[in-house]
Amino acid sequence: MNFADLGLSDELLRAVTDAGYTEPTPIQQQAIPSVLMGKDLVGIAQTGTGKTAAFVLPMIDILGEGRTRALMPRSLILEPTRELAAQVAENFEKYGTHHKLSMALLIGGVQMGDQVKALEKGVDVLIATPGRLMDLFGRGKILLTGCSLLVIDEADRMLDMGFIPDIEEICTKLPKQRQTLLFSATMPPVIKKLADKFLDNPKRIEVARPASANVNIRQFVVQCAASDKRSVLRELLRAEEVTTAIVFSNRKTTVRDLNKSLQKSGFRSTEIHGDMEQSQRIAELERFKRGDVNILVASDVAARGLDVKGVSHVYNFDAPWHPDDYVHRIGRTGRGGATGIAYTLVTPEDAENISEIEKLTGHKIERVKLAGAKPAATPDEVEAEEAPKRSRGRRGAKPAPEQSAPAEGVETTQPEREPAPREERPRQDRTRDRAPRRDTPREERPRDARAERPRDERPREEQPRAPQREERARSEPRHEPRRRAESNDGPDDGWNGPVPDFLKYTLGA
Repeated sequence: MNFADLGLSDELLRAVTDAGYTEPTPIQQQAIPSVLMGKDLVGIAQTGTGKTAAFVLPMIDILGEGRTRALMPRSLILEPTRELAAQVAENFEKYGTHHKLSMALLIGGVQMGDQVKALEKGVDVLIATPGRLMDLFGRGKILLTGCSLLVIDEADRMLDMGFIPDIEEICTKLPKQRQTLLFSATMPPVIKKLADKFLDNPKRIEVARPASANVNIRQFVVQCAASDKRSVLRELLRAEEVTTAIVFSNRKTTVRDLNKSLQKSGFRSTEIHGDMEQSQRIAELERFKRGDVNILVASDVAARGLDVKGVSHVYNFDAPWHPDDYVHRIGRTGRGGATGIAYTLVTPEDAENISEIEKLTGHKIERVKLAGAKPAATPDEVEAEEAPKRSRGRRGAKPAPEQSAPAEGVETTQPEREPAPREERPRQDRTRDRAPRRDTPREERPRDARAERPRDERPREEQPRAPQREERARSEPRHEPRRRAESNDGPDDGWNGPVPDFLKYTLGA
């Protein structure tokens, strides 16, 4: 089957031929006729299968037959990232060269004023990311009541990025009578619910098992130590015949550091990550496409939808955290029927991630080991290596004394140190320190040193008081019991007789 068999117009067939394509891919063969007939569509296809052209080509023909340059957008394509939106815009320019269709690209990171001016002139095709589109809605700068065709691309990625509520709100702002196309690499329950809610009896097309890896890509796992990953990557880049390669990392900081390291080693590399301005990201991507550099170090911002011809190799410097990301990363190579090679550098800590990837794809990835590469330490070896460091780090910790190996036949059990028997202990004369026995007559007991101090022979009531106590006695009010205690002749509150002299001081007499 060729493109002419799909019912496309002659102008569009000429543009496809000029782009160098002769045969449609399976997703294009099944999707294009249904879209041309105006049916809703759910397309499940892995990355790199040509699904972008599966909706761009029939859209150009549908819009070309109607009124051009309408005051409001006639069609809307939603993409999760700026790069994907820009790539779809490139496809419209490439395939729509023989059609007079206007287009506007609404993405973040660029001036909103130019985008508003383009909308005021009227557009046929509006390509947007949900964030920027919702921003324009909030400012009252856009209406979609004339939009008759909606495309939701990379729906599973929309779900991952949290755009599903925005998409639901956008769908409510479009006419109910419209054609809706939804494309996704996987079909989780949330996406299925979205399709059931906003699509009318859609045709379902599935050209490959969800999240399966491209059979045209040779995949390898390279086991290495974490400290050797950069040297292993350099060795792989030098050993293979790399025309263009993309190196993926999980963190933006790693992307920057790795790009600098490759440049210092003489490689022609550049970088793309989320912290860069949109204009800078576009400029670096164009350098990569032109061949000014042949190695692109990127975060997952470039994992989906990035279409660069001739990418021969993909290197996962970090094993991806999510299995789906692995499928989309390696899908940057082996596109359009070509073959590609994908390497993933793994450490023992990545074993679970690789297992999940193999479970998802149903494919056992071949393990390879580079000659001269330092083998990766197992978790037990890492623990054994870290143990002495932790011991040295403890304050006051001392290494245990070394014990030499016992000679053969020599009993190694050492006697335990026990306290000497009581009868063998040397007797000590403790009579000086021992307290006096109870049976010693009182008059013979040694008197305490305090007992030897001279006592004041004056009556207790005539002895001087301590200054603090006398001051406190003056400040405190006298209570009734104390007044009665001043007399030895009155009632004594429980005493059978006069109050004893030794209590008079205590009661304040």
